[in-house]
Amino acid sequence: MATYPVMHQPLPQRIGDVNGHREWSTGLLGCFSDCGSCMATYFCLPCMECRNASRLGECCLLPHCCPVTNIAMRARLRTLGGIRGSILGDIFALSCCYMCAVCQMSREMDNMGI
Repeated sequence: MATYPVMHQPLPQRIGDVNGHREWSTGLLGCFSDCGSCMATYFCLPCMECRNASRLGECCLLPHCCPVTNIAMRARLRTLGGIRGSILGDIFALSCCYMCAVCQMSREMDNMGI
């Protein structure tokens, strides 16, 4: 049996457009479009974080064990939904207005049917 050296490495295949093709369905400060999730986030932030993680298929304790996982979950949600943005934008949103960003993620998952 003859062996042949690999001359060219296969290129990685992308599932979709990494840059996204649309914007978030609601703005970062769009809490008034869904007062229920806004109130739930305000009065029980850990519950909303757990709900978001579960809806994305992650362990619901993940945001509590490692707080930076919300950055990864936000990036994953952007990728799943084809939403434009960057990891720096995710960090900025979560750093400047954490509760609004968590609420926006919940609204987006509602709109996406996740």
